Amino acid sequence: MSTTPVIPHWIDGAESPSNSGRTAPVFNPATGAVSAHVALADQAEINSAIASADRGFQVWKGYSVAKRQSVLFAFRELLNSRKTELAQIVTAEHGKVVSDAMGEILRGQEVVELATGFPHLVKGAFSENASTGIDVYSLKQPLGVVGVISPFNFPVMVPLWFVPIAIAAGNAVVLKPSEKDPSAALWLAQIWKEAGLPDGVFTVLQGDKLAVDGLLESPVVQSISFVGSTPIAQYIYETASKNGKRVQALGGAKNHMLVLPDADLDLVADQAINAGYGAAGERCMAISVVLAVEPVADELIGKITDRIAKLKIGNGAGKDGVEPDMGPLISEIHRDKVSSYVDIAEADGAKIVVDGRGFTVDGHEDGFFFGPTLIDDIPTTSRAYTEEIFGPVLSVVRVASYEEGLNLINSGEFGNGTAIFTNDGGAARRFQSEVEVGMIGINVPIPVPVAYHSFGGWKKSLFGDAKAYGVHGFDFFTREKAVTSRWLDPATHGGINLGFPQND
Repeated sequence: MSTTPVIPHWIDGAESPSNSGRTAPVFNPATGAVSAHVALADQAEINSAIASADRGFQVWKGYSVAKRQSVLFAFRELLNSRKTELAQIVTAEHGKVVSDAMGEILRGQEVVELATGFPHLVKGAFSENASTGIDVYSLKQPLGVVGVISPFNFPVMVPLWFVPIAIAAGNAVVLKPSEKDPSAALWLAQIWKEAGLPDGVFTVLQGDKLAVDGLLESPVVQSISFVGSTPIAQYIYETASKNGKRVQALGGAKNHMLVLPDADLDLVADQAINAGYGAAGERCMAISVVLAVEPVADELIGKITDRIAKLKIGNGAGKDGVEPDMGPLISEIHRDKVSSYVDIAEADGAKIVVDGRGFTVDGHEDGFFFGPTLIDDIPTTSRAYTEEIFGPVLSVVRVASYEEGLNLINSGEFGNGTAIFTNDGGAARRFQSEVEVGMIGINVPIPVPVAYHSFGGWKKSLFGDAKAYGVHGFDFFTREKAVTSRWLDPATHGGINLGFPQND
């Protein structure tokens, strides 16, 4: 550890080295080598981070709307001008290819751009003379200090789903990034400072479960925003709610693509590759199951297999200006977990059409690589079908009808994203009405909504009532006051009346 840097916290507008004595290794997934260690906060550092955020909030809440907006615009410009630098940081710690990291940043930047228009979304309403001589109006005010806990798979995009909106609304944010790829959060902190954000308004707390629980239990922290696996999302929701906080906790998924016989199978095969293997399958919106309405399964499997053979897997940073199609998984432990699901599928009688187990890349034999995997005839009782794998594993289930495919989707415990591929508008319209999922694609495999709509699933894919970003985001990060006001005319007076107030 002495030969590698220790990634610090960001507290009071500057890097803050840890004195906890606890760290975790940060790997370069392409090489398997430890590139750094990240600090793991102790209780004193957790308290310090939250206290700093509270001081920052006391300053920030007094800023005018115009001054807040100027900071948001400055942050947007800095992020845009230096996004290539940030993408390289993401690739070095996560492993995804640089162009994919850039795509993540650009989707996050859409939320920043939404946040720059926040004055329209945080203004109240006014009703003049609601009752004789009485006006009623509403005020939207910030919550205070809010916590954001983000996952390893999108170290930039997920924080940007929440942080710009929370800050625009007048809150101070404590971000707890994943300890697997923590450096992007520090980069964002520096950009916020350069944009003119007061110290303490954006804080980065590095850590593990101790830091998470510190945010969940602190009486100062007013809300928690989380993206991650369903078991942790449920824990976050229950613990934070018990402590009186607002919660938006987005969990896992098992996303299906329903392919009807009239679909363009070349389009389907291309999109199955993109949605199944992009970012090495480490996406909560990845397609992991293709429901093929017969008789198209054999032809579709053939087309997908042909495309897999052409994929290039390697170091996400590329070589000599050429990028691979897919990089490694985040860690050795996660790679082995993904591999275990393929073992389960095989033991349960599925056919492994393309096997990614044991995949290596020349010159990167110690990297955490797993090849694109295609499974046919997977039993719907297999854990490899019912559970989220979070890797480049695509399964095919053959169904006899639209109804059978729909029932499989609706019977699952998750409800994050789904897609239908068809040239029949009536079938598509029926599907969007009948499917029990929060985000739906029609001939679109990864239906992540644009920033001015909101992101979130149904069932065990979302805990809490508020989705991410969009109007939901501004509602989540503000609370409303209703004011009933009367300014008496000196010439008149209502007199004494002990009855319940009535409008007239």
